[in-house]
Amino acid sequence: MLDNLHKYKILLASKSPRRRELLEQLRVPFSTITIRGIDESYPEDMRPIEVPEYLANHKADAYMRVLKSNELIITADTLVINDDKVFGKPESTEKAVETLMELSGKTHLVVTGVCVLTASTRRSFSTVTEVRFAKITREEAEYYVCNFHPLDKAGAYGIQEWIGCVAVESINGSFYNVMGLPVHQLYQTLKEF
Repeated sequence: MLDNLHKYKILLASKSPRRRELLEQLRVPFSTITIRGIDESYPEDMRPIEVPEYLANHKADAYMRVLKSNELIITADTLVINDDKVFGKPESTEKAVETLMELSGKTHLVVTGVCVLTASTRRSFSTVTEVRFAKITREEAEYYVCNFHPLDKAGAYGIQEWIGCVAVESINGSFYNVMGLPVHQLYQTLKEF
């Protein structure tokens, strides 16, 4: 599958082990690449649901200057949105616990923006998934944060971990999007290249 990509060296611009694992599921050879220090700020007046795709494109712009003609680069950004508040990766264990308590008993959105870029073509999209959290206690939130260290995860949780088993009541949309890469939509986009 995806024989059309054989002419490209595929690069995943991400440090995320989950994104690497998910892209491996598509059975395309790829390498990872990272540029440090990319500014991840966004306009304050931007609608929260638009932020991940904006950031994915912004990251792609940073890689554009080093992109070779035979390379295809994939950038992504995942955020959690609850009551129009954006949750990225928590800065501390205390912030992670507070984030989980804010999500407790509510339905939130997980939005991943993806950009696929070659020297001549750019495609970007966002995928939105609704996740319903059960009410959790502070003790449960602290247990999860102390044992699973989710400081590298948007919204301070990984759905594939313990918290997903005990707190996620329902999900409407792509499970893999919540993990950080909407592989179905990425696959459809890659078929266009």
